[in-house]
Amino acid sequence: MSLLLLAAALLVLPPSAGRRLTALRGRRQRRWRLPRPNLPIVLGLGAVPGLVLGVGGSVAGALVALTVWRARADRKEERERLAATASIAEGLAAFVAELRSGAHPARAAAGAAEDASPPAVDVFRTIASTAARGGNVEAALAHPDARRLARAWRLSSEHGVPLADVLEAVRQDLRQRIGFAHRFHARMAGPRASAAVLAALPVFGVLLGEVTGSGPLDVLTSTTAGQVLLVAGAGLICAGLRWSAHLTRRVVA
Repeated sequence: MSLLLLAAALLVLPPSAGRRLTALRGRRQRRWRLPRPNLPIVLGLGAVPGLVLGVGGSVAGALVALTVWRARADRKEERERLAATASIAEGLAAFVAELRSGAHPARAAAGAAEDASPPAVDVFRTIASTAARGGNVEAALAHPDARRLARAWRLSSEHGVPLADVLEAVRQDLRQRIGFAHRFHARMAGPRASAAVLAALPVFGVLLGEVTGSGPLDVLTSTTAGQVLLVAGAGLICAGLRWSAHLTRRVVA
């Protein structure tokens, strides 16, 4: 009976209480993640399936795998850049509020670092430690995402502009850049899909030739000219994908 009552209690516990109870018991859910493949592994995985098409197919498979891997890395880099910009913009809101309340820059930066997320935590901690020692904050902000903060600090120190006003302008600029980046990526979804469809058309053409009895696979796998054409075609497809990605990627600098 007691076990049934305990089970009923666990069923009616709110999610937050359930999480607190789990934390008290010290249990953690393990997330199994696949290791991130490096470049040699990616090339090998792409080359092995292509061996059924000969040496040219192996080279073509490696080229395709390299292109896909590079595209995923670029998207990950872009997401990380936008996340870093957003975290600094959010931290600047707390930083500016502390400054306008009369806090010293070191104390204001330390307060902003408490609730900030990476990489803004490191940026504001650097500002706090450097300002507390009376050091050169502009020189200490060597993080790539803190270049605008360094320029704002220099503008405030050289021209006497209130630091809170300059940092607020930086925060608004970062928010506008983030909004523009999201709108740009949403509008580029169509062109990116079109580029992917165009890249897949040669593959569908080969399959259509096989269905109709033309035998393009036999030419591509059993002749020297076919092997050369296979590598050249894969190279042109990959070059087109890389160029279209270049045209639709670099948004936030």
